[in-house]
Amino acid sequence: MFKENFKMSWMNLIHNKMRSFLTMLGIVIGVASIIALITIVKGAMDGMTSEFSSFGADKITVQAIGTPLKQGLMDNDIEKLSEIEDVAGVSPTLSGKTTVVYDGKEKPEVSVQGKNDVYFSKTKDLVETGRGLNILDINSKNKVCLIGADIADELFWGEDPVGKKMQIAGVTYTVIGTLQKSSSFSDSSNNGAVIIPYTTAMGILGTGFINNVDVYMSNANKSEKITSDIESVLNQAFNYNKDGFMVINMEDMLSSINKVTTMLSLMLGGIASISLVVGGIGIMNMMLVSVTERTTEIGLRKALGAEPRRIQQQFLLEAVFLSLFGGTIGLLLGAGIAYVVCFIIGASYTLATSTILLAFGFSAAIGIIFGLAPARKASKLNPIDALRSV
Repeated sequence: MFKENFKMSWMNLIHNKMRSFLTMLGIVIGVASIIALITIVKGAMDGMTSEFSSFGADKITVQAIGTPLKQGLMDNDIEKLSEIEDVAGVSPTLSGKTTVVYDGKEKPEVSVQGKNDVYFSKTKDLVETGRGLNILDINSKNKVCLIGADIADELFWGEDPVGKKMQIAGVTYTVIGTLQKSSSFSDSSNNGAVIIPYTTAMGILGTGFINNVDVYMSNANKSEKITSDIESVLNQAFNYNKDGFMVINMEDMLSSINKVTTMLSLMLGGIASISLVVGGIGIMNMMLVSVTERTTEIGLRKALGAEPRRIQQQFLLEAVFLSLFGGTIGLLLGAGIAYVVCFIIGASYTLATSTILLAFGFSAAIGIIFGLAPARKASKLNPIDALRSV
């Protein structure tokens, strides 16, 4: 009997193609909205998470804002930070802008960054050619530098920069390497930067203090304890003035971003689900009209012995068919829209299985919920009243 109901439901939808399509349209729009919105948001947030991860999930950043008594960190503070248990290395950063010159070509307002050997040993895929800074460069305050891709293209076009001499703030430096072209956020890009030993940068920038430090962890699972130990060292350094420093744990930031992503996806999915509810109302409306139009058919089937549950099953199947077909079309449409948008904005495209199941689950549930009332109405129709319309 189920097979017959299945066939009858299918044939009824086929015989009313235009009405069936218009009824499915609400489901199509709802499912397409859910698929597209969730996929686009996930792709964009995954890209952002990937960028933050590239900063180092095993890294804690310290910003020494300073106090009237102490403007920043000094070398002995850096040593104390490096002595903390489970700290794999400490990389101070100094930054400023100056003019660089090579072979008569001048480039003003170039970002000069002071780094150490730890930065190069802990940062993957950083050096394109040549070598990074080593401990001898730091201890001896060597006049060596690494240049970003934009600097290399502009000042050393057609030449290999490694081994060449250039002037930074009027002082001659030897180029020992070039940096890989970066696609990171503008604030973290090294494309237009020159990196020199931080001990040398102190002289150029005219400072004896360090305001930014990256602390690398050997065991990221102990980030809370390491953060606490870092704060203890900084409290001593700044005489327990909490306003003198700020500690940023990248792992905590990633966790917060993931929470925001989940909340945003759920919120957008909920908003898009409103379209599904509207589509469900359309299905209910169409099914009620169908019950009225097919009163004679229902009466005849009941007079011939069809049970109410069989009548209900047939109309419920029609509603589920409409929802599932609409869900399938919506899935394909939403996936296509998401792919195009992700391609345009440069976000990663991943159609998650959970998103597909969510969309299909919603559409199937809408078909059952909104198809149940018309199906029950059809099953409870009095055959005598139905046959009077013949």
